[in-house]
Amino acid sequence: MRQTGDNAPVGLFQSGGLSSLAVGVWLRELPTPARHYIADIGQADPPELDALASSVRRFGDESVVVDLRPSIAAVASDLLRYRARHDGGYWNTTGAARFVLVSGLAPLMRADGCGALAHGCVGGGNDQRRFARYGAHLAPDLPVVEPWTDPRALERFPGRETMLAAVAEHGLSLDPGSGAERSTDASLAGVSHESAELEDLETPVTRLDPRWSEWPEQATAEPETVTVLFREGRVADLDGSGPDPVEWMKRANDLGARHGVWLRDVVERRIIGTVCRGVYEAPGLELLDRAWTRVLQASLDGASRELYDRLSAVLGSAMYEARWLEPAARAAREAMDRLVGEIDGSVTLSVHRGVVRVERMKVAGPVVRQTRFGSGGNRWS
Repeated sequence: MRQTGDNAPVGLFQSGGLSSLAVGVWLRELPTPARHYIADIGQADPPELDALASSVRRFGDESVVVDLRPSIAAVASDLLRYRARHDGGYWNTTGAARFVLVSGLAPLMRADGCGALAHGCVGGGNDQRRFARYGAHLAPDLPVVEPWTDPRALERFPGRETMLAAVAEHGLSLDPGSGAERSTDASLAGVSHESAELEDLETPVTRLDPRWSEWPEQATAEPETVTVLFREGRVADLDGSGPDPVEWMKRANDLGARHGVWLRDVVERRIIGTVCRGVYEAPGLELLDRAWTRVLQASLDGASRELYDRLSAVLGSAMYEARWLEPAARAAREAMDRLVGEIDGSVTLSVHRGVVRVERMKVAGPVVRQTRFGSGGNRWS
């Protein structure tokens, strides 16, 4: 591990997952002073995050909880506006969280005198590269410590079983979705699931234990309706939520999860060129996308929609590969803003046991809509 100089602490992105907690143990044993930064991005209720921070302080390290829910909600709004998805329709919620973590926490780490930033992401994975790219772009003065590429860390913790034993020994508060054989990565935008069992492509997805959501057949028996209002190409209200993305994402997540609208089970192409299975919950984005797609279809002419879809693919790759701040992604967002920035409309959805149906809609846009029977039935107008 590179020295930070003058015994400056390492700023550790602390999720409460097994890997990042084990990194905290490893840094303490080196010994290297660490300050744990716990971002509230909607992954858990505040008391759970406070319990994590308290366990870190009892362990003997400094910790701080930082509310980044507005930031992750704003990025979720971008994912929807640009339909920035990856293979199989995955909503890029993990890549979005890495962007929010580095952009939100690196300035605090610098202000607190940290000499480097560290994370618990596995060696050779997507997230290792995401932290490296965003770190180089947003905090080039802070070296990125990657423990699971350090032989000393791998010798200390050759597997997740030894990590789990150390975390339990020190009484650190472990996220309930993390263990020796499984892990989850959650935010207000959605949840990713990984496990030894799910890595086997023959394992049925029904073996998954969702973090938030119901399976459709177990969902509430009564359908619900919800109206989504769009102004200038963004969600402005969801049944009285108002325009705050934190509020409408929470409502959309609750509704989608309650009715079993959430699942993406994909075999995705990864940054390094391999493929792996990914299972994801994004109930809010899945629900809202039904409304937004309908508005797009009624608002954009054919050439504009074709361009929108091409640029959407560019931004899906950019978020997945941590290139969201690079020139191609910025140019794609600017072009898409021109396409959708004047779209207003509302869509009422019926939601029931995994099915989202458009009940009615209104839209104001530049596309001329034709009718036949409104013109006598014998001609288009």
